[in-house]
Amino acid sequence: MKSKRTFAHKVITFNQNLHYTGELPVGFKVLNPYLDNPETMKVMQQFYEKFYNDNLQRKFIIGINPSRHGAGVTGVPFTDTKRLKNACGITMQSAYTHEVSSVFVYDMIEYYGGVEAFYKCFYIDSPFPLAIVRHAKDGKWLNANYYDDQKLFECVKDFMIDSLKKNIALGLDTSEVFILGKKNADFIKKLNSEEKMFDKLTILEHPRFIQQYKSKEKQLYIDKYILALNNLN
Repeated sequence: MKSKRTFAHKVITFNQNLHYTGELPVGFKVLNPYLDNPETMKVMQQFYEKFYNDNLQRKFIIGINPSRHGAGVTGVPFTDTKRLKNACGITMQSAYTHEVSSVFVYDMIEYYGGVEAFYKCFYIDSPFPLAIVRHAKDGKWLNANYYDDQKLFECVKDFMIDSLKKNIALGLDTSEVFILGKKNADFIKKLNSEEKMFDKLTILEHPRFIQQYKSKEKQLYIDKYILALNNLN
């Protein structure tokens, strides 16, 4: 009898086949971390094989789109190389990154009960699962969000819907989804009203916002996350 493909194998296959070939407004660019650095593919596979090597159904946490210093390097949402090594036990040799959102997420995960307990119950990804950058006046490329520009959103909208549906097909519980960031939630609500993907949308403040602007109240936000994720709120 053939064994079922594990959650890990499904996620890895999804990431291996990620390609954005659609149009983009002038000044924007999509970065695919799996194509830019071979080690990204390697550590991403190690992560999912370590924490998702089962067929459990998980709850879905939706970010915005990967940052250049988090999943844009490691291939693991909200995970910079520091947290990948120290919390997940996976070392990346070719890069060393610190990502603000990753700090809050892993502090919250530790409070939840640690990486094994957390990842057994939750799966995190973004509606646009590749990094987006925009060209700045000084010639540099800066992180961008899919909703920063209306034309950008219209360009990537179909890809986002397709990505969300492929994520759901991995084996996710659609009765409640957790959305990080209020503006992100506004756009996910629009997509959900059209596509009817999730029954209930629970909105939480984005980790970057908390870490950057509400660090003195960080424990309150960690408590809020834990209550929401455990359906105790």
